[in-house]
Amino acid sequence: MHIVLPLLAVGIGFLIAYFIKSNAIAIKLLLSFSGAFLLSITVFEFLPHLYQQHLPYTGPMIMLGIVIQLLLEYLSKGAEHGHLHLPENQYQFPYLLFISLCLHSLLEGYPIHHHDHMLYGVVIHKVPVAVIISSFLLNSNLSKIKIALFIILFGIMTPLGAFINEHVTSLKTYEPYINAMVVGVLLHVSTTILFESSKNHQFNTKRFLAIILGIVIAFFI
Repeated sequence: MHIVLPLLAVGIGFLIAYFIKSNAIAIKLLLSFSGAFLLSITVFEFLPHLYQQHLPYTGPMIMLGIVIQLLLEYLSKGAEHGHLHLPENQYQFPYLLFISLCLHSLLEGYPIHHHDHMLYGVVIHKVPVAVIISSFLLNSNLSKIKIALFIILFGIMTPLGAFINEHVTSLKTYEPYINAMVVGVLLHVSTTILFESSKNHQFNTKRFLAIILGIVIAFFI
């Protein structure tokens, strides 16, 4: 599941962008729901589990994850939380966007092999992000081969992170610290989604309900 579901999420996002032509309001609502769900899973389960291990430097590693995500966001222009600020009609392959998204996906995939609920949070988060990225690529002047290469490699990075966790035994000693870094990454992404969902500090009933729904579902699963 930790291999199939992330790939399926990216595939669904691409198909929505290609065939359905994504509705901006619906995607924003899904993005708000996914941000609330991901944040809730992190706070309710992943973060307490991390601190129960009573390891030193957990806090600094979480903050390092936040700093890493800040740097990745600078490269990706905000694609991880659903805001892609790049010129659409371009011919050059967006290498910085590609590298940033792949690193982000690799990190978020690392803990999902042992945390099923985190897997669900990551999968739900990837669908609207994949829609936004796919829409950008399809509206650009990139060739179909380059678009396919981008989407495929982006899709496999999260399962690759889970594969590394499962099979690279030399990293097992550092697993709690890597997980702490991932918590920092997820905290930054999910809170940014929620902050940006209330643009200009205006109350939006639909987005608010989507956020509440995400929190409630995360709590009860």
